[in-house]
Amino acid sequence: MGDAFGEGYPSDGEGPIHEVELEAFRIDATAVTNGMFAAFVGATGYRTEAEQYGSSAVFHLLVAAPEADILGRAAGAPWWINVRGADWAHPGGLSSSWQSIPEHPVVHVSWNDAQAYCQWAGRRLPTEAEWEYAARGGLEGKRYAWGDELTPGGEHRCNKWQGTFPTANTQDDGFLGTAPVKSFPANGHGLYEVAGNVWEWCNDWFLPKYYRSSPRQNPQGPTIGAGRVMRGGSYLCHESYCNRYRVAARTSNTPESSSGNCGFRTVAM
Repeated sequence: MGDAFGEGYPSDGEGPIHEVELEAFRIDATAVTNGMFAAFVGATGYRTEAEQYGSSAVFHLLVAAPEADILGRAAGAPWWINVRGADWAHPGGLSSSWQSIPEHPVVHVSWNDAQAYCQWAGRRLPTEAEWEYAARGGLEGKRYAWGDELTPGGEHRCNKWQGTFPTANTQDDGFLGTAPVKSFPANGHGLYEVAGNVWEWCNDWFLPKYYRSSPRQNPQGPTIGAGRVMRGGSYLCHESYCNRYRVAARTSNTPESSSGNCGFRTVAM
């Protein structure tokens, strides 16, 4: 587990490389889709945190809302627009609907929202160690879920940004925003889109120094942290600023946060 190439951001704590032993587990082949999340909402009446707050963060080229719903830009990341009415059911704002993209991964879900879905489904979020093991697909020490080369034979293996971020995406991989699940080849364990597309919540708290002392057997993450772990990168990752579609890459966000590029997949109890 960890970065074998020394390419990780020091503040992310992708090292040292260490061996981990896990009990057997079953993990979803794909991220939870809009259609799957809609079934949960329909059965429970659940309202996500973005719905309760009344807005969420949408990438500027994906906003689908009237001008009056544009509430501002994120400090230091002006490509993120705070859009009134943006939520899982309206991923670009009130002029968009999940029903036009039912097979895309659900977004605008917080870690807390993901936990609520898991409780309803009798599932749980993966630990960070489980996520990395599954994402590696049986390959040890490789840069990506499919090997060391980003585009083997010129073939795109994940949905990420191509072009000049954040203004011009050439869409060489076919997508500006999210892609339907199973748009790219599965890894060796049969998992789809473990790189790019959407960030995926893990159960663990995030501490950059955790790998220095994490247990070998079934690590569950630290008992405290600045946020919850997110893995896999998203359609906005680009080597110029966010080289986190590597399989060892890790980052975090606060558990109540939501955005248009973060979702989750689940593990059987």
